[in-house]
Amino acid sequence: MRRREFITLLGGAAAAWPLAARAQQKLRTIGFSGQSTRSAESELVAAFTQRLRELGWIEGRTITIEYRWSEGRAERFAQIAAEFVRLKVDVIVISGTPQVLATKQATSVIPIVFARVGDPVANGLVASLGRPGGNVTGLSSQSDELAGKRLELLREVVPSLRRVAILANVGNPLSVMELGEVQAAARMLGLEFDALEIWRAEDIAPAFEAIKGRTQALYVCPDGLVDANKIRINTSALGARLPTMHGYREYVEAGGLMSYGANLPDMYGRAADYVDKILRGAKPGDIPVEQPTKFDLIVNLTTAKALGVELSPTLLAHANEIIE
Repeated sequence: MRRREFITLLGGAAAAWPLAARAQQKLRTIGFSGQSTRSAESELVAAFTQRLRELGWIEGRTITIEYRWSEGRAERFAQIAAEFVRLKVDVIVISGTPQVLATKQATSVIPIVFARVGDPVANGLVASLGRPGGNVTGLSSQSDELAGKRLELLREVVPSLRRVAILANVGNPLSVMELGEVQAAARMLGLEFDALEIWRAEDIAPAFEAIKGRTQALYVCPDGLVDANKIRINTSALGARLPTMHGYREYVEAGGLMSYGANLPDMYGRAADYVDKILRGAKPGDIPVEQPTKFDLIVNLTTAKALGVELSPTLLAHANEIIE
């Protein structure tokens, strides 16, 4: 072989090596577990993947994402966690205290990022906010801490409010905590209350039957089970002529009267920052748990009109979004 031909051949091979190496590189895998369904959480998925793209992680090119949906069914939590462990994903993104607890029980090795939980210290998910320790970190939604503010807003909408019903999935430790917070806030405001404790979707109809004609408003503790049944809950509340207070925007989109809580798309975008740090070598136990920086008040004018509720100009002026 002539020298020139050999050099040309060698140069072509050298240029091909990086391409071959890139082709053989294993894509990093993210396990993403949603509380409800893909359609219900599409906005959250979009916020998460958009932020990942901004950070250089693109589905099909540098990462692959395994999506799983619990649909509010508690038996799915351990199943999904086991699937992720079997798939040997590089990091798990999840939300909801029961789901995170089930996933933490399934693995002490794979990094876990929670996009939203209530009180991660009180529920034993992390050692402390500043130094989580172990393989778990993420964002705390402070949902239970907002109970008083939500009740005040509900009383602003219903000035004659004397008794409120509180719907909570008592199979969720966070919902139990929030139920206690709402009850304490109700006592402070001089309100009577009925606790509607549910464990499964079949408990919703009997819960509404139990409060027929007894209460003037409904406070709903957000949770995966409740999220999967939010249309049923709001339809029942509308039929019972009960103004509702929720934790997040999607409940108001599904016919609830109003919500006040952390901006979830923002939190899921920030969860992508945690994933980025972990995929680049950071240990989850060294990354502090963060809290919400954006809170939204959302009101549904259509529901207000259907209930015959008049929303004050002041409340509407303070709303981040008005759904019509």
